[in-house]
Amino acid sequence: MLDLEYFELTDVGVVRDHNEDFIGHHLPSTPDESRTHGWLFAVADGVGGQDRGEVASQTAVQAVIEGFRSAPRGEALTASLPRIVQKANVKVYEAGRAASPGGVNMATTIVACALRYDRAIIAHVGDSRCYLIRHGIAQQLTRDHTVVADQMRLGILTAEEAASSEKRHLLSRSLGSDLFVNVEIDDHQVQVGDSLLLCSDGLYGSVKPADIANVVAFNHDPAIAAAKLVELAKERDGGDNISVQLIRIRDVERMGMYRGRPYKLR
Repeated sequence: MLDLEYFELTDVGVVRDHNEDFIGHHLPSTPDESRTHGWLFAVADGVGGQDRGEVASQTAVQAVIEGFRSAPRGEALTASLPRIVQKANVKVYEAGRAASPGGVNMATTIVACALRYDRAIIAHVGDSRCYLIRHGIAQQLTRDHTVVADQMRLGILTAEEAASSEKRHLLSRSLGSDLFVNVEIDDHQVQVGDSLLLCSDGLYGSVKPADIANVVAFNHDPAIAAAKLVELAKERDGGDNISVQLIRIRDVERMGMYRGRPYKLR
């Protein structure tokens, strides 16, 4: 059976006076639930410059957790997670329109990671990220949904031009901006000894992947590693809210699929 340990931490940083990030998780309460639903972790970052960013991020994470809890037993995570995030988008959109007087523009990023058997399914919108740390290397599993990142992928901007662009933080998609959103989904196999890191841009904006990998590799306790990552981000910048969820994989259950049904691999 999949076995993991985790720690999550969010910090206001050293400049801002309130936190627009929100983090949350759902843990299975029984071995049966670990196989029918699994684990869920989520980080959301309320969009700066919009109204009520902290409300948007909290609404999104709570909606994703509730949707995950109530998903049909055994449904494929690649099918359920995009639908759950889309429903969270509607919740944020409607919450903004219902705010008085006259409604407000509310938006947030989100990255959600669901784990079951030996798979990590990641759904994300915006520029909050998920990294896989394996064998001392941190690999970014998500791609940023920003105008500059999109232009880089199209070959319009070079990496150097993108890094110095004043628009590098301008999102090309987010939860709550429109009634429908394109949710990106990825499916990865996890191994014993892997770590997964979900974070807002307050972390990766100042802490590079090599530094993330080093901190995680030298601090086996997720609580210590997460705290060190947050402190490092605050030392180097701290101008934004900082949120991290660090998940260590202690054991996995190798599974295959046949006609939509899982079976255990020897």
